[in-house]
Amino acid sequence: MTAMTSGFEETAFRILVLDDSYSMQRLVSTALQKSGFEVSTASSAEEALDNIQRHGLPHLALVDIHMPFGMNGLEFCEALLAYSDIPIIMLTAVNEDETIIQSIDKFAEDYITKPFNPGEMVARVRRVLRRMGDFAYTLSTETIVDEYLTVSFPFQRVYVNGGEIALTPTETKLLYILMRHAGQIVTTDFILRRLWPMETAYEDRLRVYVHRLRRKIEQQPEQPKYITSQRGIGYSFARN
Repeated sequence: MTAMTSGFEETAFRILVLDDSYSMQRLVSTALQKSGFEVSTASSAEEALDNIQRHGLPHLALVDIHMPFGMNGLEFCEALLAYSDIPIIMLTAVNEDETIIQSIDKFAEDYITKPFNPGEMVARVRRVLRRMGDFAYTLSTETIVDEYLTVSFPFQRVYVNGGEIALTPTETKLLYILMRHAGQIVTTDFILRRLWPMETAYEDRLRVYVHRLRRKIEQQPEQPKYITSQRGIGYSFARN
């Protein structure tokens, strides 16, 4: 599976910054915006989740662990990654080995401890986005695939030929992974690691979810148009 090409365009990416400190929000936002990224901010996990429902999933999230009220940063990551595969960078004053290990093992692609160099932070954002790849379709509250299929990742549902169908969190996350790399083959091993990072999962389990997802989005599940199998390798999602 290939990542992004060298034609990296910051303006194509929307970054969500979750931090309870307004001064930290300004510092991070300014550095990212000067580099061409689109940025939205939130002071609580609940505000961040509401932002996603109103504007759609971001391409990457920078998340502080400690929140003064409500969900903490790790709980936010758990809620978000239950139905998506957004790359996350933890941005926090916490400098404890156990917390770092837990964050990276379960949620994060990278970890930056405050205080930090804004230029280094931007470089790490670019590195993660290059490695993860661009999202092949436009990320918004409703992502239009074609006249037959529209996907709402924030609300975990699809519109198939005008009718609304609910998806489970795992089905939504699987669809996100495949659509992010639309037009490319996504290996079975990669999908298993992204869907169940802390579990031992096998291909048979993935086949069940692919079968269920096809039955929900395909006009003819036995002859799929969107999700095709690449025997012995993995799966791919059609790109218009």
